[in-house]
Amino acid sequence: MAGRRRVSGSSVVALCLLLVALVACGGRTAAEPARADVQRVMDRRAAAVLAHDAAAYARTGTGKGFGHLSAIPLAAWSYRVRDVERTGDTATADVELRYRVDGYDRGPVTAGRTVRLSRDGTGGTWAVDSDRPAKESGQQPWDQGAVEVVRGTHSLVLGVGQSTAMLRRFADLADRAVPAVSDAWDGDWSRRVVVVVPRSVEGMAGLLGSPASSYRGIAAVTTGETGGREHAPADRIIVNPDAYGLLGTLGKQVVLTHETTHVATRADTTSATPLWLSEGYADWVGYRDTGRTAAQAAPELADAVAEGRVPARLPADEDFGFTAEAEQLARAYEGGWLACRMIAEQWGEDRLDAFYRAVGAHGDRTGAVEDALHTVLGTTEQDFTAHWREYLRTRFG
Repeated sequence: MAGRRRVSGSSVVALCLLLVALVACGGRTAAEPARADVQRVMDRRAAAVLAHDAAAYARTGTGKGFGHLSAIPLAAWSYRVRDVERTGDTATADVELRYRVDGYDRGPVTAGRTVRLSRDGTGGTWAVDSDRPAKESGQQPWDQGAVEVVRGTHSLVLGVGQSTAMLRRFADLADRAVPAVSDAWDGDWSRRVVVVVPRSVEGMAGLLGSPASSYRGIAAVTTGETGGREHAPADRIIVNPDAYGLLGTLGKQVVLTHETTHVATRADTTSATPLWLSEGYADWVGYRDTGRTAAQAAPELADAVAEGRVPARLPADEDFGFTAEAEQLARAYEGGWLACRMIAEQWGEDRLDAFYRAVGAHGDRTGAVEDALHTVLGTTEQDFTAHWREYLRTRFG
């Protein structure tokens, strides 16, 4: 019995070790090769995009959508397969797409994609059946239809479902915005912008991966990564054609100049930068050479101050939420603009630029504004706020 127990125990240990080895080997032989095979397919697909080779693209699977992006001037296009879930001869891949527009993007746009694949028979080559935005990612312009490209002097406009004449008007506005921003902002930036004009507000929301209700009253937004120069490679100005179309000529120019300012200042805009400063500065540049008075450009805040409702503090980040009341959102933007205008008038435009950079260069949000007020403007947050409130009374009281 003792001998049988010893033999039985050794057999169990050996069997367990064999099973562990089989499981480990199974993981390497099933999952990893599938991932490597899918990566090779996606590499061929990327090469076909860059070569504008529709036939080569079709050999990797579905050719759907290839023509939608063929007009976009691309400097780079690549896929990284992050994970593959395989069931027999079908698979779903979690893929990261990285691409750069030639002459405009210092670094890549990164987008999550869900790619479904299949193959014919054991050992067959994987082929792409579909390539869609990942669940948590927004669409890319070509997901919404054929992209038309209009080039300006300082701009590239990507449009879906818009006339060439309409896209040309956007290029003209952007071409005026870029030198206006460069005249105000003394920082280093590309002095070029990419403007995306979808078919409708629903298209805008699709590009941003959010509900359309969040953007119905918003004329345009700028996307991009904050956090320093190395994380600020590829901004996009995305237009809501429904709301934008309601603006007058001056309003359209102010909006494009505002959004272009976000592109220019992105490298110096970090998590330490409050929205009253980033949005206020962009509005300051937008209105800088328009000749608009404070009352003309800030009607909601003007009415509030005239009624004795002077804000007790500078606008908080939550005041800028797209779901906020329209009047509250307007007062937040107007308050930030007037704070930046006050700095430019009373400390000088160079100091305003220096203040913006100093806030963004701070390690974190806590103390960023206070330290920059002290070092750049020689004041305290309490005195600055009091000064701003008096500035509002003087303009609107």
